[in-house]
Amino acid sequence: MKKRSRRYREVAKLLEGKEYSLDEAVELVKKTASAKFDETVEVSIRLGVDPRHADQVVRGTVSLPHGLGKEVRVLVIAKGEKASEAEAAGADHAGYEEYIEKIQQGWLEFDVIVATPDAMRDLGKLGRVLGPRGLMPNPKSGTVTMDIGPTVKEIKAGKIDFRVDKTGIVHTSVGKASFEEGKLKDNIKTLMQTIIRLKPAAAKGTYLRSISVSNTMGPCIRIVPSSGEFQD
Repeated sequence: MKKRSRRYREVAKLLEGKEYSLDEAVELVKKTASAKFDETVEVSIRLGVDPRHADQVVRGTVSLPHGLGKEVRVLVIAKGEKASEAEAAGADHAGYEEYIEKIQQGWLEFDVIVATPDAMRDLGKLGRVLGPRGLMPNPKSGTVTMDIGPTVKEIKAGKIDFRVDKTGIVHTSVGKASFEEGKLKDNIKTLMQTIIRLKPAAAKGTYLRSISVSNTMGPCIRIVPSSGEFQD
């Protein structure tokens, strides 16, 4: 059994071992943030899908209304005018061969890669490096595109990419513990509404199996998995 720190045990005492409303859960996630840094607030959603079947894979993007509370480092792999467009839109890095070579040498100082379609042949050679880290651009997530400028701006503003894992769970960040409660609730609701809209037609039974929210160093706080909680 994993040994928990004294700090963790103390904040866990605030919980009653039940499912909470979204309002209650957000209030608790702020109360249980006791680390010396601004903890990231994370959400885990267990879905009633079988990701082994392609028609039950839940994947999408969503622009969180209040962002993630951190600077997202964007690398754009593109040539010429598209590289210039990326820089004008606020990309942290933009170029082609020089960045592919840097990645081959172990450089990974970025959070998201955006690429033009023609760049994917060369980026594909880096699959073993980028794939396991979830950094490979993908048309389904909007990171393989010719619309470089708008895409960079959306990502910088808080657009995130999420995908159900092999155990049927979507896990993603939704902000920082320092956020006001209203901003955290807005971000969580926006994420959940998107996941609900993406329910696969092939999914049977209960779609939202469980939902929990937590801080980087805190305990999981379970939210009542009712889609009604997340309606407009």
